[in-house]
Amino acid sequence: MASTTEAIIQFGILILTLSLFFLTHYLRNQKTHNKTRTRNKTHQPEPTRHLNQALHHLNRARSTTNRSQHAKNSLFEANQALSISPRDPSIHILRAKALHLMNHRTAAIKSLDTAFSLPSAKMLSSEERADALVFRAEMKLEVNRRRRVESAMEDIVEAIGLSGGEECENLEALCLLGKCYEWKGMREEAKNVFQKVLDFEPDSVEALGGLKRLGP
Repeated sequence: MASTTEAIIQFGILILTLSLFFLTHYLRNQKTHNKTRTRNKTHQPEPTRHLNQALHHLNRARSTTNRSQHAKNSLFEANQALSISPRDPSIHILRAKALHLMNHRTAAIKSLDTAFSLPSAKMLSSEERADALVFRAEMKLEVNRRRRVESAMEDIVEAIGLSGGEECENLEALCLLGKCYEWKGMREEAKNVFQKVLDFEPDSVEALGGLKRLGP
């Protein structure tokens, strides 16, 4: 009888020990799960964090004397973001801007070409796409004005079209188009474009300078 009672007590102790073990294990898992959920809520997704850092360094590169290092840091962060989200066109555009600051214009153009070729490029707003097109046109002209002026003009015309036909919405593109006409020797077309700019912005230095160069 005594041995039976002792066995029951030992069995009860075993059950209690196992219950405490599983309860401790459960509570530990819950604590870890809650920490993970909190971390996911408070921390930015990796691509966004790298993208924000790239943008930060890009702005610093434009506003400080240490341009080269900040441009390199921006490129590094953009590449990190692309390794996670290679189909995000906005990251390719940001990468192109960093490359441009480093005077790697051909590589920057290729990065923009990639951005526009992605299926997700349609997610860009009209303003974002127009700005990127004008940016690409400027770099094409910087790399080789004579050979790329036609291609640059195609980008500029598309950028102006994205403004819904309202040329006053993109005077920068309009001025660049006037310069392209000027470089091609199309004087009257250039004059007309520069005059359109002045109709919207009478004090435009670029348009006034263009008309002065072209003469009466």
